[in-house]
Amino acid sequence: MLEKKKKTYDNARWFTFRSINDTLMVEKGAYVKTIAIVNQKGGVGKTTTAINLAAYLARLGKKVLLVDLDPQGNATSGLGIDKYASEHSLYDVLVKGVSIDIVRHSTNVDKVDLIPSNHNLSGAEIDLVSVADREHVLSSVLSKAEGEYDICLIDCPPSLGLLSVNGLVAADYVFVPVQTEFYAMEGMGQLVQTIQRIQQNLNPSLSILGVVLTMYDSRTSLSSQVRQEVERVFGDLVFKTVIPRNVRLAEAPSHGEPIVQYDKWSKGARSYKALAKEVLNRL
Repeated sequence: MLEKKKKTYDNARWFTFRSINDTLMVEKGAYVKTIAIVNQKGGVGKTTTAINLAAYLARLGKKVLLVDLDPQGNATSGLGIDKYASEHSLYDVLVKGVSIDIVRHSTNVDKVDLIPSNHNLSGAEIDLVSVADREHVLSSVLSKAEGEYDICLIDCPPSLGLLSVNGLVAADYVFVPVQTEFYAMEGMGQLVQTIQRIQQNLNPSLSILGVVLTMYDSRTSLSSQVRQEVERVFGDLVFKTVIPRNVRLAEAPSHGEPIVQYDKWSKGARSYKALAKEVLNRL
């Protein structure tokens, strides 16, 4: 079945991917301030990657700010914070001008702070429509934390609306998780085009840091075929580390812990540790 899909990627859209691969490669040694973790397709391991990458980057000595830009608030609950108990959330920062100092939380992970989110954030896309320079609201907010962190990770929502645009405008780099299943490449053309438009009109310095394959199952030929296809399209942008389908990794969020705390010896933990090292090598 995957062979039929290849014909689609060999048409004109292939040149878009080739272009993004050639023009948006990360320059070695560039200073990284903010990384937007984005894929408009839900269920690809985006939030799992945001939480665990933050935890392992902290283990490697980096001070990390994780911004939960997804109204589902899964990055918030995944770090053990009750997303409904806090008096303020990211919505209040973006829409009401509440100080970032009031909203951000320390977490159960040393050197990781969080700006939490909940369902209220879903109203921000409407509330910000009439705001001048609305695409730069998050960027302006994060500039107030300048110098306090080594790396800021933004967990974007599974869409390409105004919230994700704010994440991309605030970012130096884009990090794309791709699930190793049949529809993995669906929508990637739209994502790449959005990145190009952001780069051309709103954030000229935006680059793709890399693409990581998630939920990989080495027992299936489908995972291997999807991996080959993603590597063919994105080339050196694809991280060597792949994130396996792993029970312990799936269980960790329900305990409010990253995998390094829940089960640091699991395959998922070892993979995210390796991925964090790869990320630092690209920065």
